[in-house]
Amino acid sequence: MNDPTALSLLFLSALVAATVLPMQSEAVLVGLLLADQQPAWLLVLVATAGNVLGSVVNWWLGRRIERFRGRPWFPASADALDRAAAWYRRHGRWSLLLSWVPLIGDPLTVVAGVLREPLPTFLLLVTVAKAGRYLVLAAGTLALT
Repeated sequence: MNDPTALSLLFLSALVAATVLPMQSEAVLVGLLLADQQPAWLLVLVATAGNVLGSVVNWWLGRRIERFRGRPWFPASADALDRAAAWYRRHGRWSLLLSWVPLIGDPLTVVAGVLREPLPTFLLLVTVAKAGRYLVLAAGTLALT
């Protein structure tokens, strides 16, 4: 696979994986690391950028989601959204360091938007979390090869 195609695939898989849609960017990253066609630092950078951008989409949606609460098609019950907001308030912005964790990370980024977490703080914490996950994955993959 040529460089632009591989990098685009990695970026898109990481972006989609950060939303509520099911996608595994880790498998794409590991596959590209094992193919050894691009530098590992570039693959980690591209995966991180895509994943952070996907989280920013979640944050942005969270900023606008409240006006749709109570509608029959709304994806979360009022109780579920209230519980998530209470959890975020209790644990604070530092919980965004868990934004890489499957199942809880994506909702955390939405709730951060709902609760009006400032974008610069959001970006810093989410970038640290997402980059850390991809760095550990890349280091582990390269150590085993």
